[in-house]
Amino acid sequence: MEVASSPSNKKAQPQHDPERSRWTSRLAFYFAAIGSAVGFGNVWRFPSLVYEYGGGAFFIPYVLALLLIGIPLLVLEFALGQYYETGDVNVFGGIHKRLRGVGLSSIACGYMLVTYYSMLLAWVANAFFDSFGDNFWAQPLVTGSDAKAYFYNEIIGMSTLGPDNRPTRIVGKNVGYALLTWFIVYLCIAFGIQWTGRITYFTMGLPIVLLFVFLGRALTLPGSDLGVDEYIRDANWEVLTDRPEVWSKAVSQIFFSIGVTFGIMTAYASHCKRNEHAFTNACVVAISNSLFSFISGFAVFAALGHLASLEALDSVKDLEYTSFGLV
Repeated sequence: MEVASSPSNKKAQPQHDPERSRWTSRLAFYFAAIGSAVGFGNVWRFPSLVYEYGGGAFFIPYVLALLLIGIPLLVLEFALGQYYETGDVNVFGGIHKRLRGVGLSSIACGYMLVTYYSMLLAWVANAFFDSFGDNFWAQPLVTGSDAKAYFYNEIIGMSTLGPDNRPTRIVGKNVGYALLTWFIVYLCIAFGIQWTGRITYFTMGLPIVLLFVFLGRALTLPGSDLGVDEYIRDANWEVLTDRPEVWSKAVSQIFFSIGVTFGIMTAYASHCKRNEHAFTNACVVAISNSLFSFISGFAVFAALGHLASLEALDSVKDLEYTSFGLV
């Protein structure tokens, strides 16, 4: 009893902030956390890793990384955020005042991530609205190579690069869409956590709907079964021993995809009640993120199988199945 009531222990207890804003519902928190986890890596990187590293065999290191590293780290971040009711800087400062720099560095990493992700979103917005015009996309029998070249040269603007690959002009559309992206980011966070939670019903709900729309459409295309077979059915178990880098690839995918160590999840959890079930929340967020990746793989490789059949190819491996090659 003397230890429990000692001044040093009392000092270590963070003060509860009754005025701190809270999520409107647990679903809003889930949508925000899952939305921050799900991104380009789920669609661009995960399916290509599965295909490159043995198909179904890749799920062995991936699931182990999820269970042994991803979920435990997410539980830790949720628990710290709920307990201290603040972001990474004050969380690590609460552990020890000299650790504030750790929290600050995680926020700096998150900011650097946003700076290039916002430009990726600007390119996506440019390509999306450009696809409604009577232009390149309206041509019949557009090949994957043609689409990729158009995206690089006209959407990104690489056709204007000089002989030394240095830019020679500003692409006006991309500047406009970049400003639009940052304005939308501002609107999502400017009016408090409760409005952010409401906005996530759309920003996370719409991608889920679109994913299943794309999945349904891709699976009905001729040749889609070829892509699905190569994505998941043809497992190469020897890759687990012959290519040991598969284990580090799985761990890096879990780290980057869930979004741990960026301070995002700690900040989101700080707006939950202190007695929330951190373990349950972490499992829901992490598993939902992995399910989105898994389902995305079927949509991506079904479409690639169709493209391979159009180009009279025997295998998806003859196509570019990652990054901008998916355009």
